[in-house]
Amino acid sequence: MTEESKQSTALNKLVHDARAPLNRISMNAELIKLVLENDMPKQKAIEALDKIILNCQQCSESLQNITDRNND
Repeated sequence: MTEESKQSTALNKLVHDARAPLNRISMNAELIKLVLENDMPKQKAIEALDKIILNCQQCSESLQNITDRNND
């Protein structure tokens, strides 16, 4: 495997790792929307918001990893 191919594979993994929390953020935002539209318990919305915040932090860390590796 060439060095360029290894770098491409590593970058693809980092991007994949950054997308995972974004997908969870989207899913939890949809859950909050359903909670609000259907007058469900407020606690469900709060739990989903906590998950969104956590996943935003995870996404930020993943993006920082991409930046750090790019600067190596």
